[in-house]
Amino acid sequence: MENYRKRIADVLLADKLAGKGAVLIEGPKWCGKTTTAEQIAKSALYMADQDSLKRNLQMADFKPSRLLEGARPRLLDEWQIAPKLWDTVRFAVDHASGFGHFILTGSTVPDKMRDEIKHSGTGRISRMKMRPMSLWESGESSGTVSLGDLFAQKEFQGGDSSLSLEGLAFLTCRGGWPSIIGMKGKTALDQSYDYVESVTESDISKPDGVSRDPDTALRIMHSYARLQGTQAAYTAISRDIANHEASSFNEDTVVSYIGALKKIFVVEDVKAWCPNLRCKTPVRTSDTRYFTDPSIATAAMGVSPSSLLDDLPTFGLLFKTLAARDLRTYAESLDGKLYHYLDKSGLECDIVIHLRNGYYGLVEVKLGGDALIEKGAKSLLAVADKIDLTRMKKPSFLMVLVADGDFAYRRKDGIIICPIGALRP
Repeated sequence: MENYRKRIADVLLADKLAGKGAVLIEGPKWCGKTTTAEQIAKSALYMADQDSLKRNLQMADFKPSRLLEGARPRLLDEWQIAPKLWDTVRFAVDHASGFGHFILTGSTVPDKMRDEIKHSGTGRISRMKMRPMSLWESGESSGTVSLGDLFAQKEFQGGDSSLSLEGLAFLTCRGGWPSIIGMKGKTALDQSYDYVESVTESDISKPDGVSRDPDTALRIMHSYARLQGTQAAYTAISRDIANHEASSFNEDTVVSYIGALKKIFVVEDVKAWCPNLRCKTPVRTSDTRYFTDPSIATAAMGVSPSSLLDDLPTFGLLFKTLAARDLRTYAESLDGKLYHYLDKSGLECDIVIHLRNGYYGLVEVKLGGDALIEKGAKSLLAVADKIDLTRMKKPSFLMVLVADGDFAYRRKDGIIICPIGALRP
């Protein structure tokens, strides 16, 4: 844990507080939301603290403004336990000068809040998402290749990575959960199984109060994990379960369970990118399926680092989940978002990093090896060739992001081959 770098979310939170009265930090349990908020907060209210929960709920119902009393910025941890706090914060911000008064954290979005919240908080409360740590934040990427430098068109100097394929298989199964960085072996790997058990046994029923069966939840998560990195429809997930299980679930059941997983930030899909094209090829608009951390998928599937190394196609899909996790975090630090591209001819780009200023980079994600790298490079060039440069900027870079590689380099055709263990924002 001593190798931690300053988390990207720490900087984002400080920036948002400088321009808004309050900031809401959302994300999965155990990703470090409270710790990040505590580093800036000058006082705190912990709603989930059992010693004061009953008293706090009574006060939230009687006079919620009392719960906001304290030095600012004031942290309201797991605020959604008392949904009235939202409008109370919004009102307090309206009647206070300056910015940076409150930090709210939450790991679920209960449906009942829709009835209790009267105002969206637009203009007063800014939102930011946190996720498990990226490889750069946990100190496991060298950070010798900067996405920011690539977007700035700085001279590419290459870079190195010390992550082996075996090491990356372990990190895929361990995940980026802050409290386990530095743990070794089985102790580290067990944590993701505990996380999935908590999700299926309890957390998945919390957003709307609907009791959900743990076995059904695990089967659906298992299927979702098998379909990581694809645009599988809910009907496809139902068919996948039927193909692998003695029983199957109808589409409504799949929709309900996955909807709950999204509300507790366990699932985070990537939306489709629809660029201006020179041709009229229709672009598919389905989301690409991802868990917020690859360890959730490996635990749901019951796979280990050694089994990933024995099944490289499965490892390749789960590596995409790890890549999406890291690239989301890096992109947000650059004021950007992640998308994917797929058209009806089958031409695909795994990840498009699109910044608010209109600049974008195209990324194909591959385990490594000459054949896969060449396949990724061919796809990148084909996608780039379809873009109408009279209506859009030229791509800032084309990259094949690989799991297995000692160093980053630029090919003669301009495509960058970069190990994920060399990347940083």
